[in-house]
Amino acid sequence: MIKKQIAIIGGGAAGLFAAAVAAERGLTVVVLERNGRCGRKIALTGKGRCNLTNTKPWEEFATHIHPKNLFLKNAFYNMSNVKTMAFFEKIGLPLLEERGARVFPKSMRAQDVTEVLLKYLKKPGVSVITDCGIDEINYQQNIDNGVFTLFSQGSAVAESRNLIIATGGLSYPITGSTGDGYRFAKILGHTVTPCFPSLTALIPKNYSEQYHGISLKNVEVSLCINKEVAATEFGDIDFTNGGIEGPIGFKISRRAVYNLRNGQKVDILLDLKPAVSLKQLNDRISREMIALKEGQRKETERTGINGLAKFILPKLLPKALITPFVNTNKDLTLNNLSGKLKGWKFEITSYVGYERCVITAGGVSLAEVSQKTMESKLVKGLYFAGEVLDLDGDTGGYNLQIAFSTAALAVESICKTIRSENPIL
Repeated sequence: MIKKQIAIIGGGAAGLFAAAVAAERGLTVVVLERNGRCGRKIALTGKGRCNLTNTKPWEEFATHIHPKNLFLKNAFYNMSNVKTMAFFEKIGLPLLEERGARVFPKSMRAQDVTEVLLKYLKKPGVSVITDCGIDEINYQQNIDNGVFTLFSQGSAVAESRNLIIATGGLSYPITGSTGDGYRFAKILGHTVTPCFPSLTALIPKNYSEQYHGISLKNVEVSLCINKEVAATEFGDIDFTNGGIEGPIGFKISRRAVYNLRNGQKVDILLDLKPAVSLKQLNDRISREMIALKEGQRKETERTGINGLAKFILPKLLPKALITPFVNTNKDLTLNNLSGKLKGWKFEITSYVGYERCVITAGGVSLAEVSQKTMESKLVKGLYFAGEVLDLDGDTGGYNLQIAFSTAALAVESICKTIRSENPIL
C-alpha cells in the first residue's frame, strides 16, 4: 500500500494539475486513475485542440462562471489564467492566444497537455497509478486529524492524511466520468446538488436532417422561458446532428436545460439579421421586390411562400438555410417575412445528455466546501477540485481554468497545513 502526503482520485485535468503543483512544492503524491491512461477527457476538449484557458481579467472571467462565481475568486487569484499559462510554459508547453482571448497549446494537440503534465510528474515522490478504480474510502478520525485509506477491488492501495477528489462529473462517460466523486462525497457526509448536462445541444421540436451541417455567424439568439426573454447572446451558432450547438448555443444551454428539467416552456428566437432594425429589413425587402423582373414579381405576389423562397430569400439567406426556414414558417408572407427573419422561433423539447455534453452542472455543494482552501467543512483533510464541485463555466476555457485553479488552491492549502505542523519542511 502506498503512503503519501496527498492522495488524488482522478487523473484528469484537475487531478494531474494538482499533482504537478504538489510535485513543484516538493510534496509526495499519488494519483489514482480508473482508466488505462490519464487525461482521456482532456484529449476531447476544444475539438481535440484543448482550449485550456483564456486571458480575460477576473471581472470579465467571473461573469462566465455558474452558479456562484465568487466561490472561485480566491482560487482564481491563487492560480489565475496568467499564472496557469506561465506554469504550462515553464514545464514545456508553448501556448498561443487565438480570437476571443482563447488559449491553446501551440501545437494545437490536446494530448500534449496531458503528456507535458505526465512528463513533469516523473519525479521522486510522485506515483501515477492507472487501471485503479477506487471502490471504497475508509476514513479514520484521530484526535487532531484523520487518515484516508483507499480501496480498489477490495484491496487497500493508498493511504494519506490528505485526499483530493478530482473525479470529474458525468459528461462523456466513455472517458471514465462515472460520477464516483459524488458517491464518495455522499459517503463522507456531503450534499450533492442535482446534476444536469451543460454546454450541450438543444433539440427543437421536429428537428431533422435538413438542418445538419448549417453554421451561422454573427446572429443573435434569445432564450425565452415561459414566453419571457431570459437571455440574449450574439455570435456563432451551429446546427449539428445533435441539435443546436456552437458558442452561443452552448452558452444558453445551461439555463435552457435547467428550465426544461423543471417543466418550464423553453423557446429560442433566432435573429438572422441582428445588424439591422425591423424597418431597415422591411425597406430592403421592398427594394428587392422592386428590383425583380415584372414576371418574377407577379409570380411572387401570386404564389406567396414559394415565390419568396425562389426569388427573395436567396438574396437574404445562405442557400442551405432556405428550405428549413420555409418548412418551419408555413405562414410566411411578404408582410411578415422581416419579422420571421428577426425572430425565427424554435420550440425546444429536449437536449443531448451526458453522453455528449461538455460539462456537468451541479455537484458537491459549495456551502460545504471552503472557498479559501477547497477543504471540506465537514471532514478534515478532504478537498475537492474541478467538475465534481457544483461549479461550471461557459465554453471558452473557463471549465479547465476552474479545474486548474481549484486544484492548485487545494494543494497550496495542504502545503500550508503540512508546513505549519512541520516548520522545518
